[in-house]
Amino acid sequence: MFDNLLFQLPFIIFIGLFSQWLAWRFRMPAIVIMSIAGLIIGPFTGLVSPKETFGPIFHTVISLAVAVILFEGSLSLDFREIRGFKKSILRISTVGAAIAWIAGFTAAHFVAGLSWPVSFVIGGLFIVTGPTVILPLLRQAKLKERPAAILKWEGIVVDPFGALLALFAYQIVLGIYHLEGGTSLTVFFVSAFLAALLGGVVGYVMGQCLERGLIPEFLKSPLLLATILLVFALSDAIMHETGLLAVTVMGLVMANMHLTSHHELLHFKENISVILISSVFIMLTSSLTIDTLWQIVDWRMLFVLAMMFIVRPLSIWIATINTGLTLEERALIGWIAPRGIVALTVSGYFTTALQDVGFQSAQLLTALTLALVFATVVAHGFSIGWLAKKLDLQASTGKGIVIVGASPFTTQLATSLQNNGIDVLMMDRAWEDLSAARQNGIKTETGDILSEHTEFYVDLTPYDQLIVATKQDAYNVLVCADFVPELGRLNIFQTALHSTDPKNYSRKYGGQLLVDAQHDIHQLNELIEQGAQLRQTKITEVFTWKDYVEQNPHAVWVYAITQDGAIVLDMVNKYDDIKHEPHTIISLIR
Repeated sequence: MFDNLLFQLPFIIFIGLFSQWLAWRFRMPAIVIMSIAGLIIGPFTGLVSPKETFGPIFHTVISLAVAVILFEGSLSLDFREIRGFKKSILRISTVGAAIAWIAGFTAAHFVAGLSWPVSFVIGGLFIVTGPTVILPLLRQAKLKERPAAILKWEGIVVDPFGALLALFAYQIVLGIYHLEGGTSLTVFFVSAFLAALLGGVVGYVMGQCLERGLIPEFLKSPLLLATILLVFALSDAIMHETGLLAVTVMGLVMANMHLTSHHELLHFKENISVILISSVFIMLTSSLTIDTLWQIVDWRMLFVLAMMFIVRPLSIWIATINTGLTLEERALIGWIAPRGIVALTVSGYFTTALQDVGFQSAQLLTALTLALVFATVVAHGFSIGWLAKKLDLQASTGKGIVIVGASPFTTQLATSLQNNGIDVLMMDRAWEDLSAARQNGIKTETGDILSEHTEFYVDLTPYDQLIVATKQDAYNVLVCADFVPELGRLNIFQTALHSTDPKNYSRKYGGQLLVDAQHDIHQLNELIEQGAQLRQTKITEVFTWKDYVEQNPHAVWVYAITQDGAIVLDMVNKYDDIKHEPHTIISLIR
């Protein structure tokens, strides 16, 4: 039953997504959990063997998945995001990559014992990090804007260039040793240019078609997905590994066309990307053999330590001289460089190619790459949050709330939350409506939270919950629906609908109910104008919930604080829990 494709494919997808859930539930690096899960169901138990089951399409499936992942990553590379640190990214992607290549192939020769030709080729590949490993780590660590953006751009931009650099080195080796199968460097550069041109042209044409309404809504995402795969296949047919460059350029062009449908496409691609990253990691790790795993303990794996503690920090520290980055930022970026899917898949290609032309030391490449991937994923996955916190580069402690809509009630709510140690940002489209919040020391931003200005100029990373309480029901629902993919519905709240027919706005599109269904934002503000204040009352074994209700029969419960300091905003759903546990209740009392 377990050795057929019909079972293994959905089983692999399920294990991948289950690993993601476990990582989220226990706050662990997702990549580490996925790698362990792959080893358990693969070489350790033999439940699945994707390479044998998928047969000749195994590498094809992996390559197409990587293409979609790279496109999804590059679709988020808007140049406006790096307005203040373009120099850093450019230097890391050029000077840093060159230094990493030179130091990397030197270490591969002297430490791992590979021949100079093999070291020269694989040194180029090992400069990659990649979105498959960087993006999950950034979501987990919640870094400040600048180091997060630099790591993201490096991972996405350098990924295809690492593969091209290895291919470039391979062509040089073939030329120097006068081996068959080599192509001229002119052909290589022309192929790379054509791949970039193909990706750019298709990306621009696709963007124009989307923007002008030439493609119906229901076909936008499916047609774009099919186009990505076709561009990758066409480019790779011109020359192997150039497809990665083509899809990256395609995504980069579309990202900077500022399409009106950009958000919808990005959410769709993010969903696909999560499935593909999970599945591909499980496929690769479960396809390994025990013999390959044993090779990891070889003394030559000291090469991995050299890459982590010498090559990477050296390349970043030299490349970022006089770029405006702080010592803390350079230290973090110099440490974080996990390798992922591209390194594993492309090294497999060069292992076979180099052995076919007579370089037998290339047989160690799979074990070396696997060791580098595992070591960096584990070390960086577990250390990025701790190191970012120590260096004061973490943007959030996970206790931030954005409040949309300035009013007497929300101003009191923001003040109360802030007094209880919660980071609060209040946003409103009218500057004058935020006056009271500013006077109370609340951080404010004027503008529409749904606008492009907010997306690129307001850092929302420190905030993991959202309260929407404007006077417009339709706008409240729209904001909630827009942020559900990013924050999750359990972290989004809105005040009660005050339209004549609440059923006009389906609850499935909005957030959870803030306060209760009987008090909309107008009624809450009226209570404030009549003298009501937000007051805190501690519920204990001495002063019980029953005592509180008897003394405050008309109190409006707004939120609560549990004994461990957690904020409870969904009072309607958590009423029974709060009623029977010691806590602090914050309510409107006249």
